[in-house]
Amino acid sequence: MHKATLDYAKQQDEFDELSIYRHQFHIPTDKHGNELIYMTGNSLGLQPKQTKAYINQELEDWANLGVEGHTEAKNPWLPYHEFLTESMANVVGAKPIEVVTMNTLTANLHFMMVSFYKPTKTRYKIIIESDAFPSDKYAVESQLRHHGFNDKAGLILWKPRKNEDLLRYEDLETILEKQGSEVALIMIGGVNYYTGQYFNLKRITELGHKHGSMVGFDCAHGAGNVELNLHDSGADFAVWCTYKYLNSGPGSLAGCFVHERHAYNKDLNRFTGWWSHNKQTRFNMRHDFDLLPGAEGWQLSNPPILSMAAIKASLDIFNKIGIKKLTEKSKKLTDYFEFLLKQLGEDTIKIITPENPEERGCQLSIQVLNANKALHNELTVAGVISDWREPDVIRCAPTPLYNSFQDIYHMVDKLKDILKNEIE
Repeated sequence: MHKATLDYAKQQDEFDELSIYRHQFHIPTDKHGNELIYMTGNSLGLQPKQTKAYINQELEDWANLGVEGHTEAKNPWLPYHEFLTESMANVVGAKPIEVVTMNTLTANLHFMMVSFYKPTKTRYKIIIESDAFPSDKYAVESQLRHHGFNDKAGLILWKPRKNEDLLRYEDLETILEKQGSEVALIMIGGVNYYTGQYFNLKRITELGHKHGSMVGFDCAHGAGNVELNLHDSGADFAVWCTYKYLNSGPGSLAGCFVHERHAYNKDLNRFTGWWSHNKQTRFNMRHDFDLLPGAEGWQLSNPPILSMAAIKASLDIFNKIGIKKLTEKSKKLTDYFEFLLKQLGEDTIKIITPENPEERGCQLSIQVLNANKALHNELTVAGVISDWREPDVIRCAPTPLYNSFQDIYHMVDKLKDILKNEIE
């Protein structure tokens, strides 16, 4: 049974075998040098201390070798993306042939829709969550327009019921029973950015395939946070960024998954470039295009090595621990966070994230009665870095790589003090 005491939080940190990894990250500090309580790994992950050395290695090789670094660098640049593949596949539950690191998230989403959104005059609609991340909505709307369809009539929104925050699978089933023959693509956020609801990817995929639809997921809030098991889900594709839970730095490269069953299908429509061409003949220049199998076949250009070096620095930590152990700790942290928040009174605090640990990651989305952004600002002044989302949600993500039980205790204690002062 949890206890709402600092001694209990300290004890849990002592029991935690992953607590040593906190010291491998740079924790932001205030102007007095005191560590801030950083609860926004769901927005931008913290920098691993080894990242600088990984990037410096490439800078040194560039300085010393110039163009020869493509083959002679300590980590040769030509195959650099391959150094990330197995670790990334382990993080998202995929086979190496199904994963590649390339481009940025929304660019990858468009490239995937070039291949997997194949509308006809009668089957052209796209299903997304009603409160999908805005860039996903913009992307699918633009695909509808690109193919000559009305972006409002062609978009089907999977909505929560009245006075509810979470989506129900029964409602998705109803949509497909009524309009399934018109749906060409289901594209859902694997973990909803606003509520933190982690969807059953396999259930959605099987439902979509049953009705003849392609199925893809934006896993920006899932990769490095939950066990996605993308291969077993059967999804046709998935995309994700690496700067949130994967700690690769602002605006860093993204990941892409294409299910193994599509690996050797050269008839899939796609955009191509020289990095999707056969590695053995790529530099002969005058050969006809020869498509690479697997997710690599969706690459276009040679990748930015400095960004990949930062991703490698973080993935090497994930590789040591394993996503299973990380999610085990995550569930304990989030459960304790939920427990402490509920001590503040359910008439004051409402958690809109699912209570079931299997239906969420580490993020809890909190609504405080009669609160506005001023509350979030007060938390910031008190040394808590959280995330405000309109109209009334504070998102907090106790990330298992670097957050502690003491972080959670102190964050809720500060929130309690702020609420108490407002009442007085």
